Amino acid sequence: MEEMLAQAQKAAETIQKQMNETQAKLDEIEVEGAAGGGLVKVRATARGRIIGVTIDESMMKPEEKQMVEDLVAAAFNDARDKADRVSGEEMAKVQQGMGLPPGMKLPGM
Repeated sequence: MEEMLAQAQKAAETIQKQMNETQAKLDEIEVEGAAGGGLVKVRATARGRIIGVTIDESMMKPEEKQMVEDLVAAAFNDARDKADRVSGEEMAKVQQGMGLPPGMKLPGM
C-alpha cells in the first residue's frame, strides 16, 4: 500500500512539474490579434499577457477615437482567442504525454 502511495505521489509531482514547464512555455509563445485590416494589432503571450499594442498612424485623429477604441477591443479579443487556442493545444500535448484518455481534464488544464 505504501508503495502505491509513493508511486501516486511521484506521479503527482511529475504532473505538477510538467504543468509548470508548460505554463512557462506558454508565457514565451507569442500570438498577434488584429482588427481593422491590421490597423490595430495586439501582441500577447499564449498565456494571455499583453505585450504590446500597435495603432496605425492614420487612426490618430480625434474624430477616430471611438473607432480606435473599438478596434483595440477587437484586436485584444482576437489575440485572446489565439492565446486560448495555442494554450489548449499545448495542454493537450501535455495530457497526451501523460497517457490520459482524450477528453479527461486535470484541474488547471
